[in-house]
Amino acid sequence: MSTKTEIRAIQRTTLPNGLRVVAAPDHSSPLVGVAVAYDVGFRSEPKGRTGFAHLFEHLMFEGSANVGKSEFARLIESAGGVLNGHTLADLTAYYEALPSSGLELALFLEADRMRAPAVTEENLRNQVAVVEEEIKVNVLNQPYGGFPWIALPEVAFDTYENSHNGYGDFSHLEDASLNDASSFHASYYAPSNAILTVAGDCDADDVFRLAERYFGSIASSPAPSHGPWHERALRADRHKVIEDPLAPQPAFALGYRTPDPIVDLDGLLAYAVAASVLADGDASRLRSRLVHREHIVTDVSCYLGLFGVDSFFMRDPVLFQAVVNHPGIVATDEIIGAIDEEISRLADLGPTPDELARVSVGTASAFWRELDPVIERASTFASLEVVHGRAELALELPQRIGSVSASEVAAAARDLLAQHRTVVEIEPVMRDESA
Repeated sequence: MSTKTEIRAIQRTTLPNGLRVVAAPDHSSPLVGVAVAYDVGFRSEPKGRTGFAHLFEHLMFEGSANVGKSEFARLIESAGGVLNGHTLADLTAYYEALPSSGLELALFLEADRMRAPAVTEENLRNQVAVVEEEIKVNVLNQPYGGFPWIALPEVAFDTYENSHNGYGDFSHLEDASLNDASSFHASYYAPSNAILTVAGDCDADDVFRLAERYFGSIASSPAPSHGPWHERALRADRHKVIEDPLAPQPAFALGYRTPDPIVDLDGLLAYAVAASVLADGDASRLRSRLVHREHIVTDVSCYLGLFGVDSFFMRDPVLFQAVVNHPGIVATDEIIGAIDEEISRLADLGPTPDELARVSVGTASAFWRELDPVIERASTFASLEVVHGRAELALELPQRIGSVSASEVAAAARDLLAQHRTVVEIEPVMRDESA
């Protein structure tokens, strides 16, 4: 795949109803990826309806005006394709990959459920049950379930938008009504609030023509207002301990603020490089020291994001997170002290040339590997177009990360040290088997 060619090939148009259409042709294989990303996620949920964005994602697979229940998936798979969807903090995306001969089918299906999803009482109740089961399996019945992406924002932030649980409270999910679903669809699932992206074996003019054919008649409406929902800097450290009867050993997460991803993306990249230098791979500073030399932790990672979302796919605020699992042979404060020492070393001396080279090569490799499947390319382009207005960022980020200097990384580390931070601990507890 030629990066230079793809950057030049990305083209856009906007339909009269406000739908933005992005085409990214690449004829290296006879496959096409289609993605529709809506500018709505966990942080747009109304109060008292936590988990609703994710619930509505499920409803969008339950059929539409001209497509029966379960028919969307059957039609895509019968055409040789695969499909999926996900809900993030600031967007919800639906995407398919199939032979390029199936492009028109995919556009028809996406347009039909944008226009009129089959939101019935039966479908709503069924999907509430499905989402609740998903929460039980992935969160409630798992060691460290949802940690730290549910627990850390609840402590680090003050606003409802940033701090509430996007998976949802059972009572909120069960109280959801058809009127709630209709209002949510009318507010956020309009063409003016969506990006249609087609990547792979396609022609841009054909994409725009077919988009007009299938999406052009969907009624227009004003795009809703969105975040960012900025948070004030912490005035003191925050600390919470959570008892977990399923956890086999202690864990903790540290949260620090980062620059705004939209206003200061290059500033944010210095924090991303710092995270990689500290904890990406066995040669990283924290892993080599805490896991391999001192043997006081079993795992440590650092990353930028919120609610489990990569920082490049979200607006402000974002957290720099350090997450540690350890056997409890030393106190949490001692491990945090060791982390502070490594951040301080990074602040004083910056990363070495070898560390910067390792991060640059590793990041580029990971980016291109993730973009290789056409379904991921379409989804990534659509998501970046929603949040940043520039799908090209997917192709530019490796070079921009590789251009981050040692002094910029050191400055980011100094800022981490200067901040008040959030600490959330998981404390294992013995379950009472006699109860």
